[in-house]
Amino acid sequence: MSASGPLSTDGLVQVLTHTGQPVDHPTFSAYAAQLGAEELREMWRDMMLVRAFDNEATSLQRQGELGLWVQSLGQEAAQVGSGRALNGNDFVFPSYREHGVAYTRGVDLVEVLRIFRGLQHGAWDPQAHNFHLYTLVIGSHALHATGYAMAMSRDGMVGNGDADKDGAVVAYFGDGATSQGDVSEALTFATVYDAPVVFFCQNNQYAISESVIRQSRVPIAERARGVGMPSVRVDGNDVIACYAVTQWALDHARSGQGPVFVEALTYRMGAHTTSDDPTRYRDRAEEDYWSERDPIARLDAYLTARGELSDDYRESVAAEAKALGERTRTTVRSWERPDLLTMFDDVYALPHSGVEAERAWFERYQRSFDLQGAAQ
Repeated sequence: MSASGPLSTDGLVQVLTHTGQPVDHPTFSAYAAQLGAEELREMWRDMMLVRAFDNEATSLQRQGELGLWVQSLGQEAAQVGSGRALNGNDFVFPSYREHGVAYTRGVDLVEVLRIFRGLQHGAWDPQAHNFHLYTLVIGSHALHATGYAMAMSRDGMVGNGDADKDGAVVAYFGDGATSQGDVSEALTFATVYDAPVVFFCQNNQYAISESVIRQSRVPIAERARGVGMPSVRVDGNDVIACYAVTQWALDHARSGQGPVFVEALTYRMGAHTTSDDPTRYRDRAEEDYWSERDPIARLDAYLTARGELSDDYRESVAAEAKALGERTRTTVRSWERPDLLTMFDDVYALPHSGVEAERAWFERYQRSFDLQGAAQ
């Protein structure tokens, strides 16, 4: 791959090397310096818990308790780092792999599994967490995020210079989604209308089984330049750098200066979903290379070298992770099939005559089976 290719590390913002050594950056080190030892330990804890949950969900799917699971294994730093940069006014539009971001927004991770068990479209209140429901249609939510950001601007929630009032939107998607027309249209609209939105692309290098080198000849972030949007590339396995870059991007958007495109170069260490077999399209040497760049191990090495991860703290987080796994197993296995009529709930925010007519028809249809059984 040439130096200008989509996997180039030229210009990649990094604060920690893959072995946990600190690196000074002229622009983003000041943002990184906002994080003290306690905040860094909390980031380490977040990533540990998210990974433990992720592994438990994978096991539950293999046991037949979930219809499907989408792992975030290896992408914890991009999600936790960026999620930690958000404030209470910011609103997130995720795709379907943002478990780490969901966790930082206060969503109960166990409730996320209702979607993958086929019980609900979404199991949390988007407004309560400023975190929208997962989007399974690839790239479509980029337009929703742009529209929401435009509304925030019109409602006076941007450019006040007041941290208690100003907010922005973050739309998360993968490298494959950038090949969708919806994302391209969102970038254009956001730029033209100076929408306060950060487009956060987790370039995990594969759109299902298609390598990013088959999707673009240049880094994904370069696509933003085509519409005049500022962009930045960051080492997506460096949680501190992801925090710093997202903080900078959000400051830009909240202040009314318009949208920013962030490309976090990371790696999907697991399968695309539990229905995927990554050994069919990538080799062991590649996986070994990226396992040496594990985002949790990187922060662990940094904190350990500074004497900021005690044995007691490690044991406490390990116990917390074990408890989360146990609660996940117990809760998922306790869920029963809901009444089929609930499929008509929450289709629209307000009552809709068409939906109510369909509900009534389906209820009669269900009752007809009871009547047939009684007649026999």
